[in-house]
Amino acid sequence: MNKSENHDHRISNRMTRRAAVVGLLQLGFAGALALRMRNLQIEEAEQFRLLAEENRINVRLISPSRGEIYDRNGIILARNEPSYRITLIEEDAGDVERVLGKLAQLVPMSSEDLERTYAELDRNPSFLPVTVVDRVTWEDVSRVAINTPVLPGITPEVGLSRYYPLADNFTHVVGYVGPVSTRDLERHQNPDPLLKIPRFQIGKSRLEASFEDQLRGRAGTRQVEVNATGRIMRELRRSSGEAGENVQLTVDAALQCYVQARLGEESASAVVMDCKSGEILAMTSTPSYDPNKFVRGISHTDYNALLEDERKPLVSKALQGIYPPGSTFKMITAIAALESGLINEKTKVYCPGHLEISGKKKYCWKRGGHGQVNLEKSLRESCDVYYYEVALKVGIKKIAEVARRYGLGIEHDLGLEVEAAGLIPSKEWKKRTKGMDWLIGDTANASIGQGDVLTSPLQLAVMTARIATGKDIKPVLLNSNSNGGGQLPTTDLEDDPARLKAVRQAMFNVSNKRNGTAYKSRLIKDKFRMAGKTGTSQVFSISEAERKKGITSNEDREWNRRDHALFVCYAPFDDPKVAVSVVVEHGGGGSKTAAPIARDIALFALSDGECPLDAYPVKDREHIAEQKEMLAKILPDLSSNKNVEI
Repeated sequence: MNKSENHDHRISNRMTRRAAVVGLLQLGFAGALALRMRNLQIEEAEQFRLLAEENRINVRLISPSRGEIYDRNGIILARNEPSYRITLIEEDAGDVERVLGKLAQLVPMSSEDLERTYAELDRNPSFLPVTVVDRVTWEDVSRVAINTPVLPGITPEVGLSRYYPLADNFTHVVGYVGPVSTRDLERHQNPDPLLKIPRFQIGKSRLEASFEDQLRGRAGTRQVEVNATGRIMRELRRSSGEAGENVQLTVDAALQCYVQARLGEESASAVVMDCKSGEILAMTSTPSYDPNKFVRGISHTDYNALLEDERKPLVSKALQGIYPPGSTFKMITAIAALESGLINEKTKVYCPGHLEISGKKKYCWKRGGHGQVNLEKSLRESCDVYYYEVALKVGIKKIAEVARRYGLGIEHDLGLEVEAAGLIPSKEWKKRTKGMDWLIGDTANASIGQGDVLTSPLQLAVMTARIATGKDIKPVLLNSNSNGGGQLPTTDLEDDPARLKAVRQAMFNVSNKRNGTAYKSRLIKDKFRMAGKTGTSQVFSISEAERKKGITSNEDREWNRRDHALFVCYAPFDDPKVAVSVVVEHGGGGSKTAAPIARDIALFALSDGECPLDAYPVKDREHIAEQKEMLAKILPDLSSNKNVEI
């Protein structure tokens, strides 16, 4: 071969080898592709066929477990419990009326249950289950289960429902949940899909509503195959959600229940605060109601009874109730006067029983007068004329400034979104809202907590704690174990300790000196002695028409025209631990009605519920022993209601 032929032969061999390699690669790729196609078409065909038909794959939400609510010691205030219900699927039942008739022979059913069932059957597709009766007993479920052959379409089910073991004792703090309504959905621009689950429960009031997002949790999901009509054929995949967060409060359940029981049938409220941390230990309102009735929807009869009750059980009086503070406001006027430098604790004012202001007589509660009165006597005996006199010197601007510094007329954010701000009036406020000039008579009225001054029981407890400590104590409802809870930072108030000491000593004498207005409600053991102030706020003055009918005193009047009774206190005097405020609507005099209640509450809080009889004067012990025995019968047993993990 010549040189040219050798060259051509080498090129030909090289091309042949390359073609073989390329061919092998193509063959390998084709083989792999064929194997993959076989895998997709045969081994995974079913899965991909389902996924391709998206209209047949639905994602359903799984309700999470709602977070529970506890008191400071782990006592359960709101929990989830199994709830048994009976459901009906219309298309499986056939003759619905006949099936429901048989069911009624086995399970108690009201006419309202039947009306609601038929209404839901009309609204929903025939293959969806409708709840016929809810919260039935295990015995009811057993009877239905045994008789399922003759009850086509009927199925017993179990789910979780909210339950409040302490019933009406915590209604105005914890609130309640209920079925999601159209109004609930309209309040949210992009409502959580969970809210559209049938029978899903949402917080309706108080803490349950305010902390809804925290308590609700996150939904789980399950992927299901459905047929053309939307009926579930089988479940393909399930993922669990997240339970709601638990919430722990600063409230002491034992104290709360005692306060509720001690207030009894009164239309009243009480707040107990820790003087050092600001923690709310009890916050009650009476009368109350059982929140469990609202969980599945309260009847019209029961709800109307609550609405029409003149004592307003639906209102949280501790937060939403605003009242003239009466003489409990006198400490504010006293502090303002001392701070202004226009008087000192020894300055005396003569009280003849009235003071003429702008040609009109303003009377003291003691028509005969108190004679010469200094700061200590003015608080101890609650002389009105003293405060008329000093207020006219100080002016409303200074009084209002001190009132707000001590927590009155402002909202304290407890996270419940229902607190009323109250009112500390000013010249500007009156001009803006009433179009009238401020008068010196307005200042005199405000100085004794009347006129336009309005405060809540919570604000009065804050005021008392701040007077007791000299710090800007802030109320707290969430325990530090809960997200966002715990004591808020405090600073010293801008007050001379000597001035506050004089006010505190006068408050001590109110309860511990023989002519003090709360002397009959004193505690005699040093470690429990309290400092306090009585108050009586006028609702209506006695009219001339009433006097002609022989009505001359508060007790002669109809209940809703009587004065409110108030008392604030802190104890122990030398080391303040708790501050208490009590307001009894239309209760008459603060010394007679509110002071004994506040005394018992303070003692219960300081003695861990023991309330030793020797803390009371000897003459009161027999009555107190009978009272303790009566209250012991109605107080709930908390020993079986504690979460040991808290």
